[in-house]
Formats: sequence, structure tokens, C-alpha cells
Amino acid sequence: MNSKKYQSVRALSTGGPPLLVSLRCPRYDVPMERLFTTASAEETRAIGREYANRLSPGAFITLSGELGAGKTTFTQGLLEGLGARPPYVSPTFIIMKLYELPAPTATGIRRIYHADAYRVEGRDIEQAGIEEWASDPEGIVLFEWPERASDVLPEMRTEICLEVQGPSERAVRILEIEQ
Repeated sequence: MNSKKYQSVRALSTGGPPLLVSLRCPRYDVPMERLFTTASAEETRAIGREYANRLSPGAFITLSGELGAGKTTFTQGLLEGLGARPPYVSPTFIIMKLYELPAPTATGIRRIYHADAYRVEGRDIEQAGIEEWASDPEGIVLFEWPERASDVLPEMRTEICLEVQGPSERAVRILEIEQ
């Protein structure tokens, strides 16, 4: 295992050794994998804010993890990092929440489609417009509960998996999938 691929919030802030954890998130072994550990909700948000700087239009990001794993917390940081106006709410009951950015990001992102499949199935997401969201040349898609609608997801995507490691501790695994 090449430990240079893995980082933690503490390693980023103190230069200390990376903290490696084992995650139960399903996926393949791919070269573009990053692993972070966080000790608080604010550190999880900080990873989201930092990750926002890596995004460009057309990105499709899935967020998985059990209830309470930190998907919404990570997303709040990401939305903040992209410049979206609060409040940042989970779209569980509305399927998709659109954030129109007040100004485009440096990479040209103008819209964020935040979708949630917790209470629906793939065909519901398809009818709601996932194909349109994913093809917006100035947008990105954040998609929670991808396992509920895996049949409608694009093959090229970034998968972010969050796992509870303790009362406040979380593991965040980011996989960039290019099939």
C-alpha cells in the first residue's frame, strides 16, 4: 500500500503521518483513492470545503454511508467551498435541490444539483431529471444514497464514502472512478 495516496486532516495540518483506517464501503481498487480521518463535524466540513477546489463542471459525485455518517456535513462544507448560499439542507423529501451560485467558481461551475435517493428508486431519479443534471455544462451533481439508484448513475464519477469511526470521528474515502 502506497501511504502517499492517503492523508488525514491531522497529516494535512501538522505534517504528521497519515492515519489509515479500514472502510467497509463497496468499490474497486483504483489508483485515484484518498482517505481522510476526521475527529469532528468541523473537520469533516473542512474536507468538503477543500475538496470543492478540485471540482470542475460536469463532475458527478456520489455520497454514501449510513445515516449519521456525515454525508450532509461533508456536503455543507463542499457547498460552502463552492460559494453556494445557505441554508444547506438535505434534499431527502424533495429529491433534488438546485443551488445557483451567485458567481461562477474559478473552474466555471454555476449550478449544483444536490439529489437524494433515500426515499426513491432509480426510475424516480430518472424521471426527476438526472440525465439533464449530469449533462449541464456548467453544473455538478452531488448524489446521496447512490446504492438506491445505481442503475441510473454515470460510469465516470467520484464516489465519496463516509463511515462512523467513533462518536465524532469519521473516515472519508474519495474514489475517482474512470471506467
